[in-house]
Amino acid sequence: MREGRRSADSAGVRAFRRLLRGAGVVLVLLVIVLGAGVLSGPGGLPWAVRVTALPAPAPPSPPPPPEPEKPRDRPPAGLEVAEFPRGVPQPPPAGGGTYAFTGLQGDGVTPVAYDPCRPIHYVLNGLGAPPGGEPIVHAAVARISEITGLVFVHDGASDEPIAVDRPVYQPERYGDRWAPVLIGWQSEQEEPALAGDVVGQAGSAAVSLGRSPSIYVTGTLVLDAPQIAPVLERRGGRAVVEAIVLHELGHLVGLAHVDDATELMYPQVQQQVTDLGAGDRTGLARLGAGACVPQL
Repeated sequence: MREGRRSADSAGVRAFRRLLRGAGVVLVLLVIVLGAGVLSGPGGLPWAVRVTALPAPAPPSPPPPPEPEKPRDRPPAGLEVAEFPRGVPQPPPAGGGTYAFTGLQGDGVTPVAYDPCRPIHYVLNGLGAPPGGEPIVHAAVARISEITGLVFVHDGASDEPIAVDRPVYQPERYGDRWAPVLIGWQSEQEEPALAGDVVGQAGSAAVSLGRSPSIYVTGTLVLDAPQIAPVLERRGGRAVVEAIVLHELGHLVGLAHVDDATELMYPQVQQQVTDLGAGDRTGLARLGAGACVPQL
């Protein structure tokens, strides 16, 4: 009986050992599976580590473009330019009159004029001026300003020599701006253009940039002192000299000679014509309504 029992126990032990061996295989497989889960990277396990790739560095920004070199033949653009014209021309008289312009734009119709959005600076070289000459100049400038609406600013005296063909840009003398209009007195020995019966000469220099309209930026007005001085001494001579200066200022802002003897822009001095005629005023009104060109 004990032997039979031993036999039964031995059989049970052997069966238990086989079960343990089988369980061991399952346990080993489970460990291998869990290990594979950890080694395989991110998953559902709380201790898994997620690896994120770093972004590539951004390429360096290109260097800023170099500053454009300042032009050496003109001042900075838009000096003293207002948003709108600084003045308003007087309405031209009914019926108009005879007038002509010194220069025309590319369309062949529109006159070249000063920019009405900026002032016209002027200086006086009083060397050789007759007594009372300077007040007459200022009065004539005020009259032209009244008709055209253009604003004139007197910058005082200048020792710049009078020359009809002078540089329009003189930064060493007048600073970084267009040279002011130069008004002065000479003799025909100093300025051959005043020879004979010519008592004055005036004109302005026009510039343009790209497709912008041409505008006058400065000019010169020279008066014949030896011829004008004795006129001032005559009775009524002051009105005649004022008319001469008005005539030359008409040239300065853009009027040309006309063949109508009733107009002040007639090429010869007329004792009975001492103020601007209807055609003169009509032409000056058009010259006061020129284009504003802030790019110059």
